[in-house]
Amino acid sequence: MKNFNHPKLVRIGLIQSASCDDPERNMAVAERQIRQAVQQGAQIVCLQELFRTLYFCHTEDHRYFRLAETVPGSTTGKLQTLAAELDVVIIASLFEERTPGLYHNTVAVIDADGAYLGKYRKSHIPDDPGFYEKFYFTPGDTGYQVFETKYARIGVLICWDQWYPEAARITALMGAEILFYPTAIGWDTTETSDAVNREQYEAWQTIQRSHAIANGVHVVSVNRTGTEAGTQFWGGSFVSNPFGTVLYRAPHDMPETRVVEADLDLNRKYREVWPFLRDRRIDTYQQVVNRLIDS
Repeated sequence: MKNFNHPKLVRIGLIQSASCDDPERNMAVAERQIRQAVQQGAQIVCLQELFRTLYFCHTEDHRYFRLAETVPGSTTGKLQTLAAELDVVIIASLFEERTPGLYHNTVAVIDADGAYLGKYRKSHIPDDPGFYEKFYFTPGDTGYQVFETKYARIGVLICWDQWYPEAARITALMGAEILFYPTAIGWDTTETSDAVNREQYEAWQTIQRSHAIANGVHVVSVNRTGTEAGTQFWGGSFVSNPFGTVLYRAPHDMPETRVVEADLDLNRKYREVWPFLRDRRIDTYQQVVNRLIDS
């Protein structure tokens, strides 16, 4: 039986990469960066969204369905072997083929002994110029998920889920100590205004820091970098403590392997000093399930 007396200090590895069109090469880069993170002391590592491939959702093209794989499957098997060798938890975002014609944007969570703990399927699916995900991904049906790993109880959401406080709240209420967000988001390369680009990045970071504050949990967001099909992925992967303080932010324009220490005792500290969970008026929130509240 596993011992879930977690350490209070957890070392988190952020794996920010620029992907290419060769899944095997991307896999090799991910393995190299995971090993580098573990050499720096990482206990939990998070890869970016769809790390094995380019971000193919810039267009609607049936050939990209061939990039999908079963979860668990070949990639998770390789990562399980790696996790067991290195004694590290791995969070891996994959393009899942459930059956021909039914696909998901999915995260697999692998414990430090190599055990496959399960998956979370992305709930919120965007459909915007350059991000045509509804063509590829069915909305997730796993519900929000929390995973009991060797080092911490973690919740995993994916990219567009970042903008929805309900997803963060529910996952935190389920007991997550850390929220992880594998991500692929960037700037339109035709946008020449630095102010517009800066505003977009800061909004992205601010909404996630607000999840940390509102729920009293650490937040870890891992984004890709590099230019793909008219999008400059803005990197900027970061870790926020439970009161929104940014403990580390990666550069925008280059790959990065960085380990950041999170003190999970801070979750208790901030929740006790700022008791937002205590003062929630759950009896007044029924209307939040409506898409719009008409006058």
